[in-house]
Amino acid sequence: MEEYKRGFIDFMVESHVLKFGDFTLKSGRKSPFFMNAGAYVTGSQLKRLGEFYARAIHDSFGLDFDVLFGPAYKGIPLAVSCAIAMDELYGKEVRYCSDRKEAKDHGADKGGFLGHQLRDGDRVVMIEDVTTSGKSIDETYPKVCSAADVEVKGLIVSLNRMEVGKGGRVSAQEEIQERYGFPVASIVTMAEVVEALEGTVVTPQLKDAIAEYYEKYGVK
Repeated sequence: MEEYKRGFIDFMVESHVLKFGDFTLKSGRKSPFFMNAGAYVTGSQLKRLGEFYARAIHDSFGLDFDVLFGPAYKGIPLAVSCAIAMDELYGKEVRYCSDRKEAKDHGADKGGFLGHQLRDGDRVVMIEDVTTSGKSIDETYPKVCSAADVEVKGLIVSLNRMEVGKGGRVSAQEEIQERYGFPVASIVTMAEVVEALEGTVVTPQLKDAIAEYYEKYGVK
């Protein structure tokens, strides 16, 4: 496992973003772990978060892109912090863009987007916290493609939960790849989390609970 991946796992736990216990997800599933990217609230946390995303994007997609698109609302700080990290780590100048929940109808920046206004030929990497069902991308991908003739290079998320999507056949990330034709990558997978934390945060009892969860909802 790459060192930055192990560092990111520790960072999620230290930031109280990744928690273990008994949680009921929006889907109704009972899960022994839960991730809340909204817990990244300080400047130092956002700086480090952007750096982790930038390294994962570099490893997964390279630097052949122009725009980071973060769906509102949680995707906005992700896109901004990662754009800054791209410049600091790789000297790569990228623009950030986000959709607005409600289009602005006045001023010089009116319209349905915040930040960079998408143009024909833009190469876009979409950035999110986690993908469980793919609902967010189903809503925002059409907005991006209708705004201009862009090329989506891929989607990056922080954690691959490694559970089946809505179709019940493959993971949510694989469903997105099949549906839209672009690759989906993550900073870390839940298997890597268990590997890194086993014997410390992940006790034998917790490991059994996670294994039981994947017996029900994991990708076969």
